[in-house]
Amino acid sequence: MLTLSAYLGLFISALGAATLLPLQSESVLVALLLSAAYSPWALLAVASVGNILGSLLNWLLGRYLEHFRHRSWFPISDARLLQAQRGYARYGRWSLLLSWVPVIGDPLTLVAGMMRERLWVFLLIVSLAKTARYAVLIGLTLGGTTFVAP
Repeated sequence: MLTLSAYLGLFISALGAATLLPLQSESVLVALLLSAAYSPWALLAVASVGNILGSLLNWLLGRYLEHFRHRSWFPISDARLLQAQRGYARYGRWSLLLSWVPVIGDPLTLVAGMMRERLWVFLLIVSLAKTARYAVLIGLTLGGTTFVAP
C-alpha cells in the first residue's frame, strides 16, 4: 500500500506541477529515487504521464479561453489573436520544447491551446520534452548508473 501511495503522490505532484499551480515534482521524484525502494523506470513513467496530463489540462484551458475572444474583457483583440496564431503556426510549436522549464513552460502550454496547436503535435513535443527532463534528473540523481530495478 505504501508503494501505491508513493506512486500516486508522485503522479499528483507531477500533474499539479505542470498546471499553473506553483508546485514542483522534482523533489518528490528525487526523494523516491534516493530511497532506492522504487524502480526508476516506473518513477519515470509515473512522473512523465502526470506531468504530460497536467500540460494537457493547460492546453484544454487555452482552447476553452479562446472561445471568449469576443468578450469585452478578453485582453487580446481579434486582429492581434489572428496575428499571434499565424506567428505561432510558423514558429511557436517548437517553443513547446521548453515546456519543462519552470515558470515559462506552463504558460507556453496554455498558449498552445489558445493558438489551436493540433493535439497530436502538442502531445508529441511536450511528451518528448517532459520525459527527457525527468530522465536527465534520474540519471543525475543516480550518478549516471543505469536504470535498474532494486
